Amino acid sequence: MKSSKTLIYASLVLTFMAFTSSKAQDDGTKIGIKGGVNFSNLYTDDVDDNNVLTGFNVGFFAKLPIADNIALQPEISYTGKGAELVYNNALVSGTAQFKLDYIEVPLLLVVNVTKNFNIHAGPYAAYLISGKTTNKSDNGNYNFEDNIDTDDFNRFDAGLAGGIGLDLEPVSFGVRYNYGLTKIGKDDSSNNFTSPDAKNSALSVYAAFSF
Repeated sequence: MKSSKTLIYASLVLTFMAFTSSKAQDDGTKIGIKGGVNFSNLYTDDVDDNNVLTGFNVGFFAKLPIADNIALQPEISYTGKGAELVYNNALVSGTAQFKLDYIEVPLLLVVNVTKNFNIHAGPYAAYLISGKTTNKSDNGNYNFEDNIDTDDFNRFDAGLAGGIGLDLEPVSFGVRYNYGLTKIGKDDSSNNFTSPDAKNSALSVYAAFSF
């Protein structure tokens, strides 16, 4: 938990420095906006890649050159994660969704393999702003919002991010995978979340515009 807090604080400071320094000097630093679609899941000991929840991400980034073809890229964004469970038994069938919304701060090292193609990787930290469960049956007789809410989850999440990007300045496109290293559920006997050992996982497809 302490390492997660340290990581998110450091990333926020670097993000602020990137945005302010980009206005003070013309050294190739760029800022921009980005957004896209998330395909997320909650990983446990019994992983099922069919339980994918579709969400979205939107935010800001700065790109600071530190050497030829290498840059540091801090970001801050709103991102939706979670998982979807489709069930079908003799009594009822339907869909349950775990929805987790975060403010996420990645800190990425970007390497341009060619002029227009890059690979990027680095740590991320995130703060949970909302979490809930919804359950909807196909016949409409078993629809409810469960008693699981934000208080049942850990506020801080941290993990690793990595992906590839296509730079067609000022527009760019990319695919990124985030793998959580921290448990999203609280280790608490009163916790209503039935999978406290679950970790976040998300594949993001995004577009960005830089200034």
